[in-house]
Formats: sequence, structure tokens, C-alpha cells
Amino acid sequence: MAVSVIRPLHVRRPEKERQRRVSQHPAIELVGIDKSFGTVHANKNINLKVEKGTIHGIIGENGAGKSTLMSILYGFYQADRGEIRIDGKPLTIRDSQAAIAAGIGMVHQHFMLVENFTVLENIMLGAEGGQLLAKGVAGARKELKRLETDYGLDVDPDAVIEDLPVGKQQRVEILKALYRSADILILDEPTGVLTPAEADHLFKVLKVLRDQGKTVILITHKLREIMAITDDVSVMRRGEMVATRKTAETTVEELAELMVGRRVLLRVEKGEPRPGKVLMSVKNLTVKDSRGVTMVDDVSFEVREGEIVGIAGVAGNGQSELLEAIAGIRKPASGEILLDGQPIAGADPARLRALGLAHIPEDRHHMGLVLKFEEYENAVLGYHRDPRYGKGGLLDLKAIRAEAAEKIEKYDIRPPNPRLKTANFSGGNQQKIVVAREIERDPKALIIGQPTRGVDIGAIEFIHRRIVEMRDAGKAILVVSVELDEIRSLSDRILVMFAGKVVGEKTAEAGEQTLGLMMAGIAA
Repeated sequence: MAVSVIRPLHVRRPEKERQRRVSQHPAIELVGIDKSFGTVHANKNINLKVEKGTIHGIIGENGAGKSTLMSILYGFYQADRGEIRIDGKPLTIRDSQAAIAAGIGMVHQHFMLVENFTVLENIMLGAEGGQLLAKGVAGARKELKRLETDYGLDVDPDAVIEDLPVGKQQRVEILKALYRSADILILDEPTGVLTPAEADHLFKVLKVLRDQGKTVILITHKLREIMAITDDVSVMRRGEMVATRKTAETTVEELAELMVGRRVLLRVEKGEPRPGKVLMSVKNLTVKDSRGVTMVDDVSFEVREGEIVGIAGVAGNGQSELLEAIAGIRKPASGEILLDGQPIAGADPARLRALGLAHIPEDRHHMGLVLKFEEYENAVLGYHRDPRYGKGGLLDLKAIRAEAAEKIEKYDIRPPNPRLKTANFSGGNQQKIVVAREIERDPKALIIGQPTRGVDIGAIEFIHRRIVEMRDAGKAILVVSVELDEIRSLSDRILVMFAGKVVGEKTAEAGEQTLGLMMAGIAA
């Protein structure tokens, strides 16, 4: 495993100067911001101040209105009412170009990069510097080098985006904003696709940005990140701003309760497992990618009825390919997969569903949902040929919508509208749509990739509880997650993968340091 060396980040301005700037006008002031989409009241009379030279966290459940509020600030939406003030001056931001001109940059959860362009081409796109492109390229290359040096955002300017890991793609997005002279930087769920090491480096970069006078707004559902990196934190709930706290003066427990409106369990409550017979068995499984590179190398393990087996590992060590092979999406090169004694290696997903295997995929957008479909259509996706949903090729839409409405109520999917396009739900509510669809089929076995990626703390608690209920009902459950806390709290047994191999097995009581060393290939 390659270990990247992170050089010290250069800081140019002393702490006293940063504190002096904080006492001036707020970098951002939102006054009475109100926004509705039809019957959905997304933002309700929002008031918010973000001081200069600070990292300000904004948290809230999925659908609380965080992203809508930031989209108004960045010019994607126009508020129905209210005022935006930048550095004390009222400003109308009609589009993203106006936001950029006002010194606002935004790094989206799903990166806005042209994948077959180089880093430099993406940085320059829309800011080419006039008709003399060669002169513009030379100037851009020089400025990019300066930004990389100042902020520790080292990346090859001639690398093609699609060849870069996600952590470096995110650096390109930040560099794009800085290249356009952003003084205010909005980051939407920035660590959702990062490894722990990449997230740590991002936090160092954000601190440097703050210390050099930039203002950072961090939208995240991860309360540990809020406590580690922010100066102030504001909490939204159901479209309203319910509290703002100095981070040093609050706790994870208080923030969780403010977000959800009730006390939240920050750990998974579960009794002792009662494992039964082996329900899922993987024997000497080898899986290759499209280039013929071995991604899963001679892996063997078993999952019994009534237990949760977690797979820990840094992303890219074969976990995704392993899940895809079990789910029938990728054909193994060799080895066996058995479900309740029946060989299923290479079987198509429809047959696997019929045999009682459910799959919650890692990437809900590309593998779990059709975003252009309405919610009720995704609620039966993959199961739409079931006789309960129609006969003779004709779907019983009334029955499908009625069942979708029941799942919406049971899983607290917001907004509660089965006719809404799935793309218009927040990420956490999209995840609930997939979870409800797969769990409500009452499968024998369930394989789950990243069960709570991009999901808020209230929904995390709900999804974890449903997974434990499945275990207690005698199901065999295999979970892959890059969140080590999640693996440790959910799993009854933990397998660790490194470089395509299972390098060891531990109980749920294993320490974070022990598992971390195994994940890095240092200890078995």
C-alpha cells in the first residue's frame, strides 16, 4: 500500500491578524431567507451570521434545508424572501457567476469536473484569460503552482481527472475556487468519499485556508468532524435554524439532540448474537477488474443466520468487487459462492433476489436508483415483475403507490410524496428508499455496501436499528463500510481486507488501532 507523505502546510498570516479580522463585518449574513418548492417549505425565515476567518459548520438531518440554503448563497436558487449580505453589503446573487464575482466558491458533494480534461484544463475552464490561450495557460500554470505551495494542495496539473483518486479530485475543486479568488468557500459533505487519511489532510488544508483569512462553511452530518475542525456550528431542523453554538462550548450529544429534536443513541444497541447454520459461504473467491487486475484474491469466509459480519478496509482494497461478485453484478474469475447451500457464483441479480439475497449497493445513484424515476417506481425497482404488482406485463400502479406510501411512513422518508422524482430527495432519504425496498422483501441474506454514506445522525440510528432487527430475525448480514466506528459498532465479527485478501478476523471488541494497522497491511 502506497503511503503518501504530506508536507507541512505553509501559513503566511499570524493568529493575531486572523482574530482582528473576525471582529469586522461578518463575511456572510443571511437575513430572513425563505424558500419554498411547491408545498415543500425548504427554508423558513433563516437568519445566519458567519464571521470572517472562521470555519463554520452547518448540520441538520437530511432534508433539513442545508443544501437549499447554500444553493441560495451560491446563486443556484433565488430566495422567495430575505437578504444576503457579504462583508456587510446587501447583494443580489442571481447565478453562480455572480457568486464567484462576490468571492464565493463551492465544492459540491458530487464533483463538477470534466473527467477527460486535465487538472489544469479544469482549473481554467470558464476563466481562460482571453483569446491568447497559450499566454493564459502559462499564467494559469504559474498561479496553480503558487496555490499548491500556499495551501498544501499538491496535484499534477497535467494529470487527467479520471485517473486521479477522489481525494485529489476534491483538491482540484478547491483549487478551482481559489483560482477564481474565492474568499468564502462552501464545502458540501466533503469527506463522504474520502479515506480517513484524505479527510485528515483536508482538515489541515481547511485550517490553513482559515488562518490565511478565508472563510469556510462546512456542511456535514458527521458530528466528530464538526467538533474537530469548526469554530462555530449552526443547526437546522425541518427548514428552520434552531441554534448556533461556539463549537468549544457544546457537545456531540447536544448537537445530536438539536438536529433531531430528541435524544439520539450515538451507539448501536444490540444484544448478543445467536448464530445458526451457515447461510452464505464464499470459498477461494478470486475477482478481476475490467483490465484483468486481481481485486479479490482467494478470499474465503462464512456468514451464519443471526449474525452481522463486517468487512473493514481502506476503500480500493477489493471490498467493492467482492460485494459485486456476491450480488451477481461481476462474474468471479474462480471460486465458489453458496447461498443456503446453493451455488450462485455468476448468477444474475434477478435469480439471486428470487433465492432470497437482497443487496443495498455502495453507490445508490448508479446502482440502487434511477434518479429520473418517481419514488414509487424506485420502491419496486428490481421486484417489479412480482405478481403482486400486476399481471400480463401490466403494472398495478395503484397497488405499487399504496405500498410505497406505507414504506415512506414506516421509514420516515421526507418529503412523504411517492410521486416526487427521486433526484429531488436528499441523499439520506434516497438511501432510505433503497433500504426500505430491500429489507421489506424479508430476504434470507442481506449484503450492504456503505449503509449510511451521506446519511444524517437520525437516519443512521434508524438504519442501524433496522439492520440489527434483521439479524435478530435470523438473517445473515454482510456489511462493508469505510467508517470504522460503524463496522465496530454493528458487527458481531470483523474481517479485515488489504490488497484484495482477508488478512485477519477480529471480534467487535477489537481496538481501533489494531484494526487500523491491519487495514494498512502492517499487522495481521
